[in-house]
Amino acid sequence: MSNDGRRLGTLAGLEVYLPSGRRLGLVHDAVVDDQEMRCSHLFVHDTPEDLVEGGVHVAVPWRWVKAVDDIVLLRWFPQTPIPLA
Repeated sequence: MSNDGRRLGTLAGLEVYLPSGRRLGLVHDAVVDDQEMRCSHLFVHDTPEDLVEGGVHVAVPWRWVKAVDDIVLLRWFPQTPIPLA
C-alpha cells in the first residue's frame, strides 16, 4: 500500500483502520488545505462508540495516515474513546 498517486475523490468510502487492525470507520471526504493545495485531513464517519464517544464523525490529520490502497491504514491514533468535548 502507498499514499501516493491516488486522487482525493477516490478516497470516499474507503474503510479506515487503526494500527492495531481495528476498523475506525469510512472516509466521507478529504479536507484540502487551500494554501498548500494538499490533503490536510480525512473526515471519517460510521465510527464505533467505543472508539469515538457518540460515534460522531472525526477528522483524522493526514500525517496520521500510513498508507492508502483498498483501505486507509493509520500509523497512529489517540487513546480511545475520544470524548465529545
